[in-house]
Amino acid sequence: MKQSEIKALVSLLEDDDSEILNLVESKIRSLGGSVIPYLEDRWEESSLSPLAQKKIEDLIHDLQYEAFVQRLLDWKQKGAEDLLEGMWAIATYQYPELSLEKIKQDLHQIYIDIWTEFRDNMHPMDQIKTLNSVIFGKLKFGANTKHFHSASNSMLNVVLESKKGNPISLCVIYLLIAQKLNMPIWGVNLPNLFILTYKSEQMQFYINVFNRGLVFSKVDIDNYITQLNIPSNEIFYQPCSNLDIIRRVLRNLTLAFEKVGDDDKVQEIERVLKEMMK
Repeated sequence: MKQSEIKALVSLLEDDDSEILNLVESKIRSLGGSVIPYLEDRWEESSLSPLAQKKIEDLIHDLQYEAFVQRLLDWKQKGAEDLLEGMWAIATYQYPELSLEKIKQDLHQIYIDIWTEFRDNMHPMDQIKTLNSVIFGKLKFGANTKHFHSASNSMLNVVLESKKGNPISLCVIYLLIAQKLNMPIWGVNLPNLFILTYKSEQMQFYINVFNRGLVFSKVDIDNYITQLNIPSNEIFYQPCSNLDIIRRVLRNLTLAFEKVGDDDKVQEIERVLKEMMK
């Protein structure tokens, strides 16, 4: 549709005829996210009635939500290869205008800070020490223990800015930087705690990023599982997929919204999680 036609369509949202309103809303929804700027322009007009303003707010939210769902589904259908893209897609739930390029730039700066400290033929343990020194020492990233269940912990852009996150968001940042440095580091789905593993042909050990990059062994995981009094499972020791990580982030989001009683957002995230589980 031409811009003039879209503007005319949006202006009809104040029509008193319910049949016309339903047709207009249906048509607007069919246009997708491209119509959002016109809705926002119309929403800002002072002459708009409260009822029409609410209709526009609802339309904008619904269109942004559908765009968010589609981003995640597209990411999954492409093979879920780029973890950063998946995390960006999740962040657009609350920050629909967020640029993927902006997150890439922020991560690249962290990479540069660490890369300048790396030396040829460094032992894996020394590589981890360097990562820990820069990420937790120089850059001051750390655990968001004060607001552990906040939804912001699942928004990578917020974590990069505040430098506070939950286990999985901090692990994702650590993991993305490590892999960019060609280190064989992957996520591991432990119950109640997300960790990383360094796994090569020569060695395997584990990293608790939430505890400032503490290195530990398989025996420590054995003890942890025993304390939880649950059966051992191979997934507690081996790398998980990018899709597993995104699913866990979505579950964390659901819990975050449950904690504050936001049932609408709980239902929205549960809907997309259901799609990601297929």
